[in-house]
Amino acid sequence: MDAPRWRVAADPETVERDLSRLVLTLVELIRQLVERQCVRRMEQGDLTDEQIETLGVTLMRLEGAMADLRERFGFAPEDLNLDLGPLGTLLPTQ
Repeated sequence: MDAPRWRVAADPETVERDLSRLVLTLVELIRQLVERQCVRRMEQGDLTDEQIETLGVTLMRLEGAMADLRERFGFAPEDLNLDLGPLGTLLPTQ
């Protein structure tokens, strides 16, 4: 007996919105990973005060840009947190 096949329901009316959601989700995941890495480096003490200030400003701008993109496409932050079934959600819940 064959294993069940996964099917993709590509609705021409929603494909652009779905693709936008997927791209924004991936960008948000990468943004959060970069943010965590920056925090880890700050906690380790291997950054100068100037580098810490630059990272802080950059991260705030990135977060603002993501908020603008979500608003432009009509997504709430929770819309970008894909449900991976038994694995849970892609992004940590806050």
